[in-house]
Amino acid sequence: MPFADRLNNVETSAIRELFKLLGKPGIISFAGGFPDSALFDVDGIREAVNAALTEEPGGALQYGATEGYQPLREQLAAFMASKGNSGVSANDLIVTTGSQQGLDLLGKTLISPGDKVIVEGPTFLATIQCFRLYGAELITVPVDGEGTQTDALERLIAEHKPKFVYLIPTFGNPSGALMSLERRKAVLQMAVKHDTLIVEDDPYGDLYFGDAPPPSLLALSAEVPGSRERLVHCGSLSKVLSPGLRVGWMVGPAELLAKATMCKQFSDAHTSTFAQATAAQYLKASRMPATLAKVRQVYAERATTMGQALKRELGDAIEFVQPQGGLFIWARLTGAGGRVADGAELAKRAIDKGVAFVPGAPFYARNPDAATLRLSFATVGLEKIEEGVGRLAQAF
Repeated sequence: MPFADRLNNVETSAIRELFKLLGKPGIISFAGGFPDSALFDVDGIREAVNAALTEEPGGALQYGATEGYQPLREQLAAFMASKGNSGVSANDLIVTTGSQQGLDLLGKTLISPGDKVIVEGPTFLATIQCFRLYGAELITVPVDGEGTQTDALERLIAEHKPKFVYLIPTFGNPSGALMSLERRKAVLQMAVKHDTLIVEDDPYGDLYFGDAPPPSLLALSAEVPGSRERLVHCGSLSKVLSPGLRVGWMVGPAELLAKATMCKQFSDAHTSTFAQATAAQYLKASRMPATLAKVRQVYAERATTMGQALKRELGDAIEFVQPQGGLFIWARLTGAGGRVADGAELAKRAIDKGVAFVPGAPFYARNPDAATLRLSFATVGLEKIEEGVGRLAQAF
């Protein structure tokens, strides 16, 4: 069958291939990148559904505006304002079918074949696949414990003059890294200096374990004149409320949002109005703060337990920065004592021992570090985390 040439730029996800092995009975999985369904506020969502069908059933069940259901846009603007994002009105954002549709809309509106785009190394796998689908040449900037290495980023911007830069500053997937305040300001300053568009993807920013993280790039843009016009911010309710609602949003320059809205019309007409009305009622009911407090506590305990178990069971065979939020521990095998130092090889051995994780190489658009791996603590209870890390140690 004569498929489109653009499909030559992408391949089946190595992670998806790994998930085919997870049907083995008794597997403890640290592989998933999703929240724990046991923590969903089912009662609150049920009440929101009932309220949506009671107060405005026509709006919830009928076709809607491509830009989004207006009551939800207003609630999202208020939600963002509560986190320091002042000056964002309902008309400054469009609702997307998850933040991943935001990535697709960026690809459709901004990327022509051969355009250069800078991403973090490592970064969200779907970002690599999406941007490559539209023909982007991906350039990678290294990440450390404080997030994107901004000195390297500025050199790459000056050298490659990218169409845009894609970053996950807060508890990135897979790195878990938290970009420092100093580096956040530097990113905004270089956006202005080099007239470069910055895309901030922020699906994990509410999942912090102790002190709140530094303000988002969007919030900080008020302090850097000219940066707001060169910034796109993508948000999502998937990690904090429910992935099944598929509710995300995009804030950006008006011209870009207009083009993105046009492209969205071609693909889905609009995000489910029923899901949007439900999300609007949930936010209106002010249940989100209590929900976030609960999931932060649970994920913090699991992250601490996993970090302690990895240090105890694996010692100098593995190194990582203990995450301050998000869903992941990003680790690197050291090969100490002649032990396995390849993430893909360890993943195969681990499956045989009854535990799964995701090797890190697929998260790199270029020059993959084969020694890396991603471990998710989000969906596994404390006892299973201990048991799973013990099984992982046996795989060495």
